[in-house]
Parts: sequence; C-alpha cells; structure tokens
Amino acid sequence: MQKHPLIGLVMATMLEAKPFVTHIPLNKINQKPFPVFKNNNMVLIISGIGKANAAMAAFHCCKEFSPGIIVNAGAAGATDHSSPLGEFYHITKIIEYDRPDLRSGDPEIHSPRIMDDFQTATLATQDKAVIFSDKRKKISEVAELVDMEAASVVQACKKLNVPCAVFKYVTDTPAHTDDRDIVNHIRQFREPFYDFFINSVVPMF
Repeated sequence: MQKHPLIGLVMATMLEAKPFVTHIPLNKINQKPFPVFKNNNMVLIISGIGKANAAMAAFHCCKEFSPGIIVNAGAAGATDHSSPLGEFYHITKIIEYDRPDLRSGDPEIHSPRIMDDFQTATLATQDKAVIFSDKRKKISEVAELVDMEAASVVQACKKLNVPCAVFKYVTDTPAHTDDRDIVNHIRQFREPFYDFFINSVVPMF
C-alpha cells in the first residue's frame, strides 16, 4: 500500500458520519447509489444499515474511487459490561454470527487488517439488531462487540484485494434497550471518535 493513500471510509449512517463531513471538510459529490463525500485525501460513503448495504457500498467505493485502504468505522454495541460507553476499539477479528459455514455449522470468520498500538476487540456482525441482554450474553461467548456491517465490508474488500481496517466505538451496553439511548450516545461520542480517528488512526496510513 502506498504511503498516504486515498482513504475510503464506509459508515452506516449520516448520524455517525456528520463530524467527518463537517470538520474535515468533505464535499458531497454523489447521492445515488450512495451518498458520497470526498476531498483529495478521503472519500466517505454512507452505506445504510445492514450487511447487504455495507457490502455494496464497499464494492462501489473500491471500484469507483480506487482507495488504498477501506476503513469501516462507527457505532457498535457491547455484549457485556466490560466495554464501557464511548470506548474506542480496533477490530482484529469479525465473526459473522448469523451466517454459519455450510460444512462445519460454525459462524464465518473474517480477518480485517490489524494495526499496532490500539485497544482491540472481537466483533460479531449480524443483520438483526442485538438489543436485549439475553442475546448479548449469548454473543458475548465469542465477541465483545456487535454491529450490522463490518463483516460484509471486510468480505467485499477481500474480493477486490483492497486492505480493510475496522474501528468502532461503544454506543450501547446490556443496560441500554431503547433505540433512543443509542441515538443519543452516537451524538455524544461521535465527536470524540472523530478526533481519535483523525489524530490517531489516519497518521498510521
């Protein structure tokens, strides 16, 4: 990978992405098939929620803009109480919890690019939101965090031989079962996450 490549950033919602658009700043260049914001150093694509949206957005970003690396970034839920609200994590292993391997029956496992000197976690990706504590407890046997996009972004990038890294921040825990809590926590922590990403992650590329 070349030094200081064009960074492709895939985020699920504008709610999460707003600081990136307004502070860098990035200019909106497309609305369809996905909202795209860009400058000379970064292209941000808003995928929408869920694995299919994430895979298509990552593929579109790779083919249309040829980034040197894709980063999937944004909100994730904690599966137990060991990952506090607002904490940032670099994802080193992704378990596609709701898509078992046809032969073994075990969930598919994806390996994003791993970078040094970050707090790390394992992430479970599935299409159905994990809100209630009983489901979180089950997933906590294999992953500290859960989301709805990362596995598909990594898989799409692998198909196109584009490096892909994943960074998440915690917006809900087993104590939070109301969607309004998640939205409020995204608003609360998106600015600190933006600062972390710009000051600590981007210089690594």
